[in-house]
Amino acid sequence: MLKLTPILLILLYAAAMWFFSAWRLKAELNAKSTPLRHPRLLPMLERLGRAMDLPEVRAHVYEVGHVNGLAAPDGRIFLTRGFLDRLDRGEVTEAELASVIAHELGHVAHGHTRRRMVDFAGQNVVRMVLAGVLGRFLPGIGVWIANIAASAIAARLSRQDEFEADAFASALMVKAGLGTEPQKSLFRKLDRLAGAGRAAAPAWLLSHPPAAARIAAIEKLEARWSVA
Repeated sequence: MLKLTPILLILLYAAAMWFFSAWRLKAELNAKSTPLRHPRLLPMLERLGRAMDLPEVRAHVYEVGHVNGLAAPDGRIFLTRGFLDRLDRGEVTEAELASVIAHELGHVAHGHTRRRMVDFAGQNVVRMVLAGVLGRFLPGIGVWIANIAASAIAARLSRQDEFEADAFASALMVKAGLGTEPQKSLFRKLDRLAGAGRAAAPAWLLSHPPAAARIAAIEKLEARWSVA
């Protein structure tokens, strides 16, 4: 039994991290969000809802200034205030923001958000184990290597999720009569809207694929659909 104690402690730590992360995220979203009732986006929510055989899609506004969308573990969809501000300034369109909502719905449909919370806990476990093992053989840099390895694993899983959510969004946008062009045009704008900094990190550490790769994946889907 004593031999299993370290493993049990690691599993308990991972479970505790998962519950704490989920609780903290829910509390943050509850404190800083309101229902999305922007008059220019309500028709988009209705169109997406009809395409999914629902009355309308419900979304929320996360009151932070940066540009992003979010799917919470409980299934709620969020657009940031920063995205709505750019809509009001004419920098993005209603259809482009509809593609963000469709993308986040894809995360919910595929169960990505809950899985990412588990991955986050697992990433910390991997980091701890690798740091302990490598630290014995490579003092001073073992912890650094462990952090890099854990982050690379998490980034790769996250990029796979993004491509799956993009494919879901493309299909939903086509079904809603909006097409994929808003989705692709937003990707072309994202680096400018979100600000610089992505290029500073190696590609294999980025949690989101490059915009060009995401556009190419969507166009590959379009080519497949046109043949079918």
